[in-house]
Amino acid sequence: MGDAFGGAESGTQLLARLEGRSSLKNLEPYLFAEEGSPVHGDVIEFHGPEGTGKTEMLYHLIARCVIPKAEGGLEVEVMFVDTDYHFDMLRLVTVLESRLAQGTEETIKQCLGRLFLVSCNSSTQLLLTLYSLENLFCAHPSLCVLLLDSLSAFYWIDRSNGGESLTLQEMNLKKCANFLEKLVTQHHLILFATTQTLMQKSASSAESFLPLKIPHETDTDYRPYLCKSWQQMVTHRIFFSKQCNSGNSKGFTVVSCHLKRNQIVKRSFSVAECGVQF
Repeated sequence: MGDAFGGAESGTQLLARLEGRSSLKNLEPYLFAEEGSPVHGDVIEFHGPEGTGKTEMLYHLIARCVIPKAEGGLEVEVMFVDTDYHFDMLRLVTVLESRLAQGTEETIKQCLGRLFLVSCNSSTQLLLTLYSLENLFCAHPSLCVLLLDSLSAFYWIDRSNGGESLTLQEMNLKKCANFLEKLVTQHHLILFATTQTLMQKSASSAESFLPLKIPHETDTDYRPYLCKSWQQMVTHRIFFSKQCNSGNSKGFTVVSCHLKRNQIVKRSFSVAECGVQF
């Protein structure tokens, strides 16, 4: 790939770049089943209704990534693609300040220097943005996490624009999914993408995309509606919900499913001023 796609990348350059990707095994153990921590090439979907803590969990992951190793972080770079225009920089700064022993302005700037942020207002713009990011991933060996909030933002618009044709309705999203898979595979990334609950579960809908039966007590209401290209590339699906039991001090629940290993873990978490707390 070379500099600005100016020439071919040698095998030595490729190996050096990919070896620069840091391990993210300790990104957030509470989110994953034992032995199921994400590795480079994994695709994790955060799924749930609005207001169940998905974006807050992304802030939590960003903080874990960009905080220096000396402060307990991973000190890696992150790309955040904002399609909902919900990204709140002040909220992220608040989370960072609460987790840094020395939350000085200079330290915060250094942390934010490891964050790349882009916004998109249509599925076409999302696709073009993804194409434009490839050179950035080539140039930054430390850039190993891609966050997308959310992948379902343009679902209804695309469905309307596609008319009666399912192929046209899903065309842009399918292209986005295919290129995301290419980015994740070729550049050894970990992708986290949020999707919102837009459909109510039918009698047999969830079973077709979940190789394991989710326990009844998790109250997971899942009906896949995004294109099959996306469904097939997801390695972990994490379901977010809000707890109705006022007697429980934890306000939210995640049910984390490792789709390749048939593993499930259920956790509770709360959201405070300092961010997500398990």
